[in-house]
Amino acid sequence: MARDPRYDVLFTPIKIGPKIAKNRFYQVPHCNAMGYTEHHGDVAHRRMKAEGGWAIISTEQCSIHPSSCAAPYGERRLWNDYYAEQLRGWVDTMHEYGVLAAVELVHNGLGFSNRKTKEFPLGPSANMVHYNWDPIMAREMDKADIKEFRRWQVEAAKRAVNVGYDIVYVYAGHDIALPQHFLSPHTNHRTDEYGGSVENRARLIGELLEDTKEAVGDKAAVALRLAVDENRGEHGIRWQEEGQAVVEMFSDLPDLWDVNISDWAEDSATSRFADEAYQEPYVAFVKQKTDRPVVTVGRYTSPDTMISQINRGITDFIGAARPSIADPFLPKKIEEDRNEDIRECIGCNMCVAAENTSSLFRCTQNPTAGEEWRRGWHPETIEAKGSDDGVLVVGAGPAGLECARALGMRGYTVHLVEAEPEVGGRVARESALPGLASWGRVRDWRVSQIAKMKNVEVHTGTRLSAQDVLDYGAETVVVATGSRWRGDGVAYTNAHAIPGSEGKKVFTPDDVMGGAALEGPVVVFDDDHYYMGGVIAEKLRAAGHEVTIVTPLMELSRWTEYTLEMEKIMSRVLSMGIELITDHNIAHIGDNSIEIYNVYHEETRRHLSYQSLVLATSRLPEDALYRALSAAPEKLEAAGIRTLARVGDCVAAGTIQHAVYEGHRFARELDAGAIADVPYRVEEVRLERASA
Repeated sequence: MARDPRYDVLFTPIKIGPKIAKNRFYQVPHCNAMGYTEHHGDVAHRRMKAEGGWAIISTEQCSIHPSSCAAPYGERRLWNDYYAEQLRGWVDTMHEYGVLAAVELVHNGLGFSNRKTKEFPLGPSANMVHYNWDPIMAREMDKADIKEFRRWQVEAAKRAVNVGYDIVYVYAGHDIALPQHFLSPHTNHRTDEYGGSVENRARLIGELLEDTKEAVGDKAAVALRLAVDENRGEHGIRWQEEGQAVVEMFSDLPDLWDVNISDWAEDSATSRFADEAYQEPYVAFVKQKTDRPVVTVGRYTSPDTMISQINRGITDFIGAARPSIADPFLPKKIEEDRNEDIRECIGCNMCVAAENTSSLFRCTQNPTAGEEWRRGWHPETIEAKGSDDGVLVVGAGPAGLECARALGMRGYTVHLVEAEPEVGGRVARESALPGLASWGRVRDWRVSQIAKMKNVEVHTGTRLSAQDVLDYGAETVVVATGSRWRGDGVAYTNAHAIPGSEGKKVFTPDDVMGGAALEGPVVVFDDDHYYMGGVIAEKLRAAGHEVTIVTPLMELSRWTEYTLEMEKIMSRVLSMGIELITDHNIAHIGDNSIEIYNVYHEETRRHLSYQSLVLATSRLPEDALYRALSAAPEKLEAAGIRTLARVGDCVAAGTIQHAVYEGHRFARELDAGAIADVPYRVEEVRLERASA
């Protein structure tokens, strides 16, 4: 199918130094929690994007020396020829698809404390390292250190072009790169020619660009990834000052400008706090200062926004990390005039959380992310059905929707039955909360895909009993009935019900999302530590209530540190006039007040008045239907039900990402035969006997 000619600009080639990109889709450097420790997984993940039509695909950050070690994260390395040879296959894979392979060379400087190599971190000045509050100072670099650093960059660049990389980066961004630490007045307190004025603080960037261009010659293009603003005001890099100065000073030196804002929490802001193309105000000046191609990011998901960015002269490339994860085939779908099939990123940062927790890569929208090599999953294709069994899926939340969609792709006849008037389950409810509207894409995309399938029927407003299921006539039954928020306060801190939690003024997030009439003042008790406590408090405050949040931890929404949101959430609730009481648990719930105490000093107690109390603590599976069915195997056999399963939150409540993944996994494994104890491939270290 021919694409809409409006989008032709997205598919015009463009020259980058000695290389030519076949279109304008650029997977910018991004981590995926795999790197050199999960080499095959990383290659397969990037290969999927190459197949999906991206013109340029980059590694994650690639360390150039042991004094820059990101452990416990498995980020790529180019310390020596061993690591270079490991990357040769990575490059060859990209070239098979006509893709330009880029490598982001990095020295992390103050970014990490070298936990594994035990080397002292290096910095422009003697500052504390920025990683995880490690009590380690960086060693202030002298002229010999700077000379060595430049040599490491050159040696790594030579290794990169030797294995075939087309684009080699000089990296000065995200507050984890040494050149940025030299540029920023926040971290550079030097008084020599590398400190003081903007020109001096930018000197090292210019030297690295010249060194790298000389090292690669005409074999590769050289890109500069630059943080043009740190959002620190006069104490950091500002786009009006340092950002513009660097672009003006070196306008024609790099072959490509890759520009964004810092730090990572700013560059990868979630949809809760930033709209699509949110970086434009910071980076729009760059193309006015250089005739070299520019790539920017901004969680681009709309083809119309993409062409607007290019046609208005903001950027030459559509840079993407998260959207390329949510849909590796985004370019091909636009090219084939299938915009409605794009699996849009919801900006939840579960991919970021995987990196920050050193766990397996994951995506809420794309359950195959991280499973391309491990399980052999492809985001656009799936094995055909293994039988003619009919399938009944009970519950159309995220797990049920994904399960029905994937089973429909396999060719099964599927009936998806939802008790509520609308599909979506928790996604439908939660996407109506402040800042979470984009999360509705989890529902909307699946609904749109199911609507194209004649073999999948959706029935709403129908609550099935166990007998209804037995009478339905399906050979496979999947229960996806979700979960409910507990009303007794049991979660991390309280192993037993909080005394008084049965009171009439005690509510759950389900009650609030369901439209319960609350009276103020309201107290929200957050022992969930993800997003729910904060967004419920926002909703109630926006409705005009006086709101206080009580949490047993030192910060609100503690787990959102991994999704880069915690500081923004804390700032948001305080700016709204919501009182925040940290380090406190509830001892007892009375009719009009709760007794709270400091978790570090239980004798410190006080009473807090309320008219409504919301307990955002934990959830229980809504598994009554499954239990009723599984308790009568003889009835299942008599009804011809050969497979009974449950998926998603009705197994164990988790994130929306977990629910989607488990729904997809069941659909893949149905009729697949016996499942091995380890049902996926694992990276293995081959041991060799040491010579005598």
